[in-house]
Amino acid sequence: MDAMDSSAGLPEKPLFIPVILGTPRKGRSSEHVANFVAAQVAARPEAGTELIDVRALSLPASDEGEAIKDPAFSATMMRADALILVVPEYNHGYPGMLKHALDSNLKEYIHKAVGIVGVSAGPWGGTRVIENLLPVMRELGLVTIFWDGNFPHAQKTFDKDTGALLEPAHVRRLEKFVNELVWMAKVLRYGRENVAIE
Repeated sequence: MDAMDSSAGLPEKPLFIPVILGTPRKGRSSEHVANFVAAQVAARPEAGTELIDVRALSLPASDEGEAIKDPAFSATMMRADALILVVPEYNHGYPGMLKHALDSNLKEYIHKAVGIVGVSAGPWGGTRVIENLLPVMRELGLVTIFWDGNFPHAQKTFDKDTGALLEPAHVRRLEKFVNELVWMAKVLRYGRENVAIE
């Protein structure tokens, strides 16, 4: 049964929550994480998703910011109700290619929810990369959710050949993360559509 909009008695429009895989590196363990996250979102009846790989974006290195907009990426960001960033931690920071891609849009993000999933080879699950991204999210106009996703020891958490999850506890943890993101996405969409900024 479709979720109902209680004010109009009409089916509620499904949320669109794209997942952005934030590194172009070869041999990236975060690819398995991104596929897992996208599958968990796609399984939700109230949400649809699309996996966006920064490796596939055609963003020139000769300029930056909105001057290099990729039309398809910008249209996807405009249509999105929320975003999930899957980001590996490299030397306590985030990949430059992700920042390059995110900076190519601004108005497309305003008052939309974002959840960050950190990935690391070590025990902290990308905690430091998440901390480093929080001020960037604010400056872009995105609203970060209360929960983070953390995937420590990513190379051991998924089968390297098949991508199968080897640590079932991540299903429950990610469910909590997605629940929060869906709630925030619904609230912010209502606000964008119904509450004027004075």
